[in-house]
Amino acid sequence: MRAALDQTGMSYRAVARLVGWDFAKLSDLLNGKGGISELDLSRLLGVCRTPLPECKHLHELYRLASEEGWWQIYDGTLPIQLRTLIEHEDAAKALISWHLTVVPGLLQTAEYIRAQVAVWPSILPKDIEPRVAARVARQQILESDRKFTFYIHEYALHLPVGGHDVWIAQLHHLLRMLVRPNIILRVVPAAIGAHAGSTGEFCMLKFEKIEPVVYLDSLNSSLFLEDKASREIYTKVLEALDQVALGQEQSRRLITDIIS
Repeated sequence: MRAALDQTGMSYRAVARLVGWDFAKLSDLLNGKGGISELDLSRLLGVCRTPLPECKHLHELYRLASEEGWWQIYDGTLPIQLRTLIEHEDAAKALISWHLTVVPGLLQTAEYIRAQVAVWPSILPKDIEPRVAARVARQQILESDRKFTFYIHEYALHLPVGGHDVWIAQLHHLLRMLVRPNIILRVVPAAIGAHAGSTGEFCMLKFEKIEPVVYLDSLNSSLFLEDKASREIYTKVLEALDQVALGQEQSRRLITDIIS
């Protein structure tokens, strides 16, 4: 909604006056407090002259807003741009993720991404480069002041995705990225055996004014969890990983040892 308002070139107060609202009502909407009907939403989008496809998207979000968690299913493979995930990443103040099998997507090189995408089922050759470009573009979020914490299993560092040269270049890229103060990477060593994260990968997104959301993805669907029980379970998994993962400096040394 902020994007729809911003493209009008008017102040938020001016838009509120055109819709016939007190500014407080618009402020509540923008701060996630709700308080409007779907008819109100239509009036607001009309004043903003929002394009029809975007209107449909925002109406769908409005209907989902009262639900705790939602599951998005896609035809075939995942779309090139995962819009809902990107919107959440843009709004989050911190992202904490757990990775079992490969290097975290936000830290992957283009060559590493290309090697992964090329082996996806049903992927067409013409779709490979657009998907690589889209994933690389998502990494611009790392330039922000958000805090990123990545937990990664040691085995993921040993998987030679793309062959030896691509794999080693990826590990060097990890070391360069870890110089940034807003990026933390901690390795869960294989020697510990069973661990709380063995049930699967996930990402927890934390926000300024709303409760965290947990994101899970698969080949042709994605699941967003925001209910209290799910938040508590995944928070406990992260706490358990925190207990067994190597520290930042130990993790750097391990990556360096693998390269050597």
